[in-house]
Amino acid sequence: MIPKLVRLSRSAHKDRPVAWDRYWAGINVTGAGGEVLWDSGGDHEFLGYKEVLVRYLDPELPTVDVGCGHGSFTRALAGVFPAVIGVDVSAHAIERARSESEQEGDGAGCVRYEVRDMTAPGAATGLAGERGANVFVRGVFHVLSTDDQMALAENLWLLAGRRGTVFLAETNFQGNPVDYVSHLGATTRGIPAPLERAIRELPMPGHFGPAERARVLPGVTWELLEDGAVAIQTNPMTDVAAQSLIPGYYAVARPRT
Repeated sequence: MIPKLVRLSRSAHKDRPVAWDRYWAGINVTGAGGEVLWDSGGDHEFLGYKEVLVRYLDPELPTVDVGCGHGSFTRALAGVFPAVIGVDVSAHAIERARSESEQEGDGAGCVRYEVRDMTAPGAATGLAGERGANVFVRGVFHVLSTDDQMALAENLWLLAGRRGTVFLAETNFQGNPVDYVSHLGATTRGIPAPLERAIRELPMPGHFGPAERARVLPGVTWELLEDGAVAIQTNPMTDVAAQSLIPGYYAVARPRT
């Protein structure tokens, strides 16, 4: 399996924004049974976060969904918070998010989407007022380089401001790449299509847990309010339910003033 994984991963575009935009440009079907690896098509994972979000996020502030993709979590957030902004590095992802939001009619009037690379200098400008914003990040840090993780964290610190809070949930699978893809259903006989597409077109993911969070969101500038283990749901690709769940990590943090 290793030679095939190496061969597939070599085809991914080396420029991260280009890779993500090309990926989303080729997506035709989302949800369960669709083409997006990390889209379960259900709300079970979000409902697991909801209690934590309500406990810590200020409903008077806008909530920014960083790396929103096609907007499934953005629309879920709009059912809880009065103003939600989905941002993504891919223009094609944002186009699909707007289209799916119009079709579903979810969060009408309280959701908007913008194309932004949140690792770029000044990316937080204009997304929140003087009081700051809440931030929701699901599955972004683990696919970034160390430098981009630090750049994203800096923008999140600016975005959260005086009153905002950051919630993040990331995959934290501890095995090697073969273990990881095998966990998701890959065998020597074949690789599920959504998984193969991600390997072929996107940056190689890593893992993000307490150690990585402490490095990217250090205690000197961030107050850790809560963290723990969580299960990240993927698109069901086999008949084994456990293979659609990835061990993950969540954390809630607030900038120190």
